[in-house]
Amino acid sequence: MASSSETGAAPAASSAPRVAVKIWDLPTRLFHWSLAVALGVCWWSGEEGNFTVHFISGHVVFGLVLFRLAWGVIGSQTARFSDFVKGPGEIGRYLRGLFSTTRKDNALGHNPAGGLMVILLLLATGGQALTGLFASENTWAFVSGPLASLVGSDLSSTITSLHKGILFDTLLVLAAVHIVAAFGYLFIKKENLIRPMVIGHKRLPAEAAARAPRLANPLLALLVAAVAAGVAYGLHSLT
Repeated sequence: MASSSETGAAPAASSAPRVAVKIWDLPTRLFHWSLAVALGVCWWSGEEGNFTVHFISGHVVFGLVLFRLAWGVIGSQTARFSDFVKGPGEIGRYLRGLFSTTRKDNALGHNPAGGLMVILLLLATGGQALTGLFASENTWAFVSGPLASLVGSDLSSTITSLHKGILFDTLLVLAAVHIVAAFGYLFIKKENLIRPMVIGHKRLPAEAAARAPRLANPLLALLVAAVAAGVAYGLHSLT
């Protein structure tokens, strides 16, 4: 089993004082929950055949992904890809010690496995949103994404199959694993990873609290969000 030094997590110490540390900024938290809601609306509207709502929610997802990609480069420390994207070796060491109930996850942000899940979800969600721009439904609704005319009917049909099939199924699987993992940490490892993503704070040992992450200026997040929303709205206006 990997040692705590190898995984970046220290053994649990029930007697050690723990203090609240702000690890997630408001923009990151708003992105997380907004994306969950937008994806839910996308799924519902697609199932109901309400393509007006489907297109709107799909472009919201596209804008949110654009925001997260930019925020992963210039945002707060724990939101940056450089902070949580790890190599296969470190991810493997973390996973080998995953089921230890005595090892507390004292990572300031995403642990190595969580970081991998973020990347996979962004790839799947981004791919789903991007293919939706080129997709078309010509069996009964006769509607098309704003960029479908750029690729022609045959390629658009292929992209549509990818959008409704492999990518959608992959996204469902990843979302299910993400949710199961969060509740697994909560009920098996007794670590609440959901609460910090709601309130922004996580209770950590004092020595970890001394390494509180740097949080970006919220005005920067507003600027990035405005640009992402502008791009998404511009694409939606083409529908």
